[in-house]
Amino acid sequence: MAMPDRRVDPVMDALERELTVLLRRARASSGEMAREVHPELEPAAYGLLARLYETGPERATLLAGYFGVGKATMSRQLRALEDLGLVRREPDPADGRAFLVQLTDNGRARFTHVRDARRQRYVRRLSGWDPAELGDLARLLRQLNQSQEGPQPQEP
Repeated sequence: MAMPDRRVDPVMDALERELTVLLRRARASSGEMAREVHPELEPAAYGLLARLYETGPERATLLAGYFGVGKATMSRQLRALEDLGLVRREPDPADGRAFLVQLTDNGRARFTHVRDARRQRYVRRLSGWDPAELGDLARLLRQLNQSQEGPQPQEP
């Protein structure tokens, strides 16, 4: 039986390695930041707070789609954030059957405090970088993130 050709593409190998390190560090950092917002906050919820800070009130179904999680997972995460007093749900004025989720004043204050401290760490760690390189990195990461949205191509 012939083995499949598994030639290693050095560029993709390097990309996979660096993304693995980045994602592992990001997961650990999200956990730390989540605990700074509230000791009982799940690591995944930090990104949810960041999204609500960025977008303002949003439907749970849109949040679930944005993060690529099921409605049940999103509902559980939002319930936990509500229980901690970090978000609240209000009826959607455009559709009385739906609800919008938004940060509470407490949630906004806690999130911005942690986010500002995180940004200062980035400023210190990246102070030697050329501003154009930082812009390129942000642009490329956005492009990578956008390529992950929507349906994924099927494998052959």
